[in-house]
Amino acid sequence: MDKYYHSVTLDKDKCMGCTNCIKRCPTEAIRVRDGKARIMAERCIDCGECIRVCPYHAKVAVTDPLTSIEKFPYKIALPAPALYGQFKNASINAILTGLKKLGFDDVFEVARGADYVTEFIKEAMRDPERKKPVISSACPAIVRLIQVRFPELIDNIINIESPMEIAARLAKKEFCQKNGVKEEEVGAFFITPCAAKMTSIRSPIGIERSCVDGAISILEIYGPLYNEIVRLEEDDSLQTASPYGVLWANSGGESSALGLDNHLAVDGIQNVIRVLEEIEDDKLTDLEFFEGLACPGGCVGGPLVFENGFVAKNRIRRLSEKAEGRHLSREEIVGTKKKIQWSFEKEILPKPVMKLDDDITLAMKKMEAIERIYDGLPGLDCGSCGSPSCRTHAEDIVLGYASEMDCVFKLREKVKELAQQMIELSEKIPGGKVTNKSE
Repeated sequence: MDKYYHSVTLDKDKCMGCTNCIKRCPTEAIRVRDGKARIMAERCIDCGECIRVCPYHAKVAVTDPLTSIEKFPYKIALPAPALYGQFKNASINAILTGLKKLGFDDVFEVARGADYVTEFIKEAMRDPERKKPVISSACPAIVRLIQVRFPELIDNIINIESPMEIAARLAKKEFCQKNGVKEEEVGAFFITPCAAKMTSIRSPIGIERSCVDGAISILEIYGPLYNEIVRLEEDDSLQTASPYGVLWANSGGESSALGLDNHLAVDGIQNVIRVLEEIEDDKLTDLEFFEGLACPGGCVGGPLVFENGFVAKNRIRRLSEKAEGRHLSREEIVGTKKKIQWSFEKEILPKPVMKLDDDITLAMKKMEAIERIYDGLPGLDCGSCGSPSCRTHAEDIVLGYASEMDCVFKLREKVKELAQQMIELSEKIPGGKVTNKSE
């Protein structure tokens, strides 16, 4: 496997070099060089913000096609609760039944996985030694953001697997026991609203290997699923998640399910960054739990959804009120902890994204050069050079990715200087102009 796997990719043929993306990327992972964008793999967290803002649709998320389920004899659909908000006047049971009509042998709600994660977090929060505020691990883009920009907060991340992973493990266990088949014969496919989940399957955080075998985008499955929903008789026994599990699709759903007095839920990656900065500066020491979601409105606002996020959010709220799934018993929680891996098995490590040099002496010299070049730049952070800020432009120059003349202001100064030199030269020549010796 490559060191960096990413679902978010660039279609160079569509890219017009407009620089919209470089200003919105939360980890400064994009540059524009020679009229085309370039995504820096070591910095990208697959949040999908560039997909959202690109006017030419040059940023795309690579997910699995629906046909990929045929690689397995038995297939299980793992629908994200955000899927429920995509269809007008469709019940959760109708959506789950439609998934089975598409070729899945079984469905297991990720919202039910969220019910289990809620209970696991409640137990973990009782530990008086736990570092506060506890930060949710549900959004993989935010976890990767912390690795890249806020490594000091890694210890605050709750070491519990995501609802997607819990759902996949439970789904496979239950299906194999019920049908007497081997686990390697069963493929579990997440129906995803975002690119970050695809990346977390191929390159997981905190675990050796994901139990999920693929991710199909909501955009990919919407049309075929809609055609099934409008003409089926729904199975009213498929929906098992509680109202709280269904609400995990919306920002604040996880926090509400925990029932804590002092929690904070923030959506939109730039908003999350501002709160993480305050946590890092010890300004929110009284906060118990922080739920950060990269997408506006929560998972319902993901870049791979079909419906308007605000409309979907309202549908999720109404569907949660009708959800008939019961709350988990103490026996179910204890039993589940015994039969599946539910917590992280690997330490989450920082991601060094700006290693100037392996030699510390050379690295220090390069840092000094960056400061010197940065002091000479205008400090406007206009992005016209192809770097997101003057600071990153100075870094790119030292690392050999850019030239100082890529800055239009430095270029203008150079042009003025050359023009002045030409004037001074012409004044020194008889007649005030450059003459040809052959005349």
